[in-house]
Amino acid sequence: MNKSVYVAAALCAPFAVSAQGALTPALPPGNPAPTAQETRMAMGIPSKGDLRGQKDTVGFASTAEQMARVWELSEAAPAPEPLGPRPAPGAVAIICPHDDYLCAGRMYREVIPLVKARTVILVGVFHKHRRFGARDRMAFDTYRAWRAPDGEIKASALREELLAQLDPGEYVQNDVWHDSEHSLEAVAYWLKHQDPGVEIVPVILPATSFARLQAMAGHLGAALARSMQERGWKLGEDVAIVISSDGTHYGTDFQYTPYGKGGVDAFQQAMAHDRELLKGLLAGPVSADMARRFYGMMVDPADPTHYLKSWCGRFSIPFGLLLLESAASGLGLRPPKGMPIGFGASVAFPDLPVQALGMGATCPINLYHFVTFPSVAYVQEPQP
Repeated sequence: MNKSVYVAAALCAPFAVSAQGALTPALPPGNPAPTAQETRMAMGIPSKGDLRGQKDTVGFASTAEQMARVWELSEAAPAPEPLGPRPAPGAVAIICPHDDYLCAGRMYREVIPLVKARTVILVGVFHKHRRFGARDRMAFDTYRAWRAPDGEIKASALREELLAQLDPGEYVQNDVWHDSEHSLEAVAYWLKHQDPGVEIVPVILPATSFARLQAMAGHLGAALARSMQERGWKLGEDVAIVISSDGTHYGTDFQYTPYGKGGVDAFQQAMAHDRELLKGLLAGPVSADMARRFYGMMVDPADPTHYLKSWCGRFSIPFGLLLLESAASGLGLRPPKGMPIGFGASVAFPDLPVQALGMGATCPINLYHFVTFPSVAYVQEPQP
């Protein structure tokens, strides 16, 4: 969860077409995108050279001691609300929140251990896409590795191999955009802690139409399937997709109060809504229809910059589902099955006692300012 407001009031900057036919951001005069220096000065640990730094050093662990202690504390009761049976480790994909470890740690621990693949495609939110004038393209980075509390996380060589198979008009490699974003580092540190050898391919998604989202995810999924076949890799065993998203952001400062300004009744209604979304729309065989329905629930399909609900994964979730469907199809597999496994919210658990470690909360946590936490595992159905 980014701690600013990212809702319908702000519109994404328009795009222009360059002489080469590629989409380029057209920012309003007098409102330039943040520079690399400005962006990195806002990081807790700035990126340097070919090593990506760390955006958030308050909500997330930044030392090995902090990460080990958070991992331990995240097992403390109460456990997240169960939504269904827990699958065996080896999920082909998951949806995981990215809020502060203090309030969301139990949810990370619920779902991250289901990932056992050594190579992970990280699909994240691009919260500040408007500020950078970004739209309609997948955003990758160029870093050799990402800094993490437990050491460096290697960027997989698979990244360049995949990009070589894509239309250059569908993606950009922009380290500054990734430096501005916290949604993937939040998850990557847990993956690194449980598997020191994990390698990542990070991608973040700005606003775009569903048709373009589907085309981009389809092309990336087909490229992933080809590369996996060449290596003899399997989904779930060698490669997994991790989708980053918090759920409903509720409160007047989020400009989202469909059940009133807040309080117990608003909290219960927001929880009931997201619980049914997880158990209904995001469960069962992955399909383009599942992704399209989620997209249409979150944004106005005629104007994707107009948000209908305050989930921050409005683009990362449908893209991740379409990517998973495309990769599975390219590998000759049945559509993976979504299994909601746990649910919570920032006000649903006692805070993990991490303040003594130098960590804390980066936003208010109360019944008038809360965030829900989804967790879904996608598993491969047996072949007929």
